[in-house]
Amino acid sequence: MIRKMQRVLGFSDEEIAFASKNNQLLSMEIELSSRCNLRCVYCYAGKNLFRENELEQEEIFDAVSQAKALGARKIIYVGAGEPLLDVKLRDIIHYVHKLGMEHVLFTNGTLINAEMAKFLFDNEVVPVIKYSSMKEKSFDQLTGCDGAYASMMRGFAYLRKAGYPDKKHNLGIETIVTTYTIKEIPTIWRWARNNNILPYVECITRKGSAIEHNDIFPDKETIQRLFENLVQIDKNEFEFTWDACPPIAGFFCKRHLYSCTLNSQGFIQPCVGIDIQLGNIRTAKLSSILRNSKVMHELSQIRTTIKGPCKTCGHHENCYGCRGNAYNMTGDYLASDPTCWRIKDEAFTCSANCKK
Repeated sequence: MIRKMQRVLGFSDEEIAFASKNNQLLSMEIELSSRCNLRCVYCYAGKNLFRENELEQEEIFDAVSQAKALGARKIIYVGAGEPLLDVKLRDIIHYVHKLGMEHVLFTNGTLINAEMAKFLFDNEVVPVIKYSSMKEKSFDQLTGCDGAYASMMRGFAYLRKAGYPDKKHNLGIETIVTTYTIKEIPTIWRWARNNNILPYVECITRKGSAIEHNDIFPDKETIQRLFENLVQIDKNEFEFTWDACPPIAGFFCKRHLYSCTLNSQGFIQPCVGIDIQLGNIRTAKLSSILRNSKVMHELSQIRTTIKGPCKTCGHHENCYGCRGNAYNMTGDYLASDPTCWRIKDEAFTCSANCKK
């Protein structure tokens, strides 16, 4: 299951090393519509989602083709909003599938009906559904919308009826670690494992709406206990082994070694957590943007460029923490991740926007 998660959401160390040596991409994240039907308290994009002058369909096709030419094999649809609200999504999925690329869709699941579920299944899309809580009241409160839980569960049922998951079609759930749901995450984890569903348990990215709700952030020691509990569950009940490191349980985030993000207005960013615009595909080729970016070069060499306690951590070879949280909390994308329980608070200085 751990290797399956790595294959679905990331790549092997050998693939990453080859891509790095040859200055290639392995994946690209695409932010589609900035509209959303929910108002999640932990949303990285914030309340004012709508953006003007978003990319047209042909511009996204061109960006995908450029990414493929640079070696990318996977497209990950994310959202400053909800991807299923974007009228271009179906055509983009068709295009990516026709190119023979893999694709993963992060969605809140509330808009999935029987026809959409079949469409995703037929095009071999891996859906990752927002699953913040197994409790209806908590789920609706976190998403800021009454009825969200019922709609998500209905969409989830349509996916299961369409055939997810099977040997060829993976299905995942995304659970954000908050103070209100942290106690039920081990139950969610077991449920996912027992149903052959990939659990994607992630710490909050400290930006957007999240920083307006300081009460949703568990302290570092509580997160540590959660991750270590999940390690023991996997080891004792499912015979999986992994090291507990933030920001994602059971999975090392290494996207800065092989990926980039295209936002809905055409700007290239290192990831959704780092709002540094490196260039725009409307005015420059993707290869040129990446090749000439000091930020991307430093992040691709993060093992040597990282600063502070992370540089000498025993997990340094695999983990480099969350670059988004490092950037948003310290102003430096190369800083050690302040949210890691191995880092003492006195080891870093927060930026003006930081809320511990």
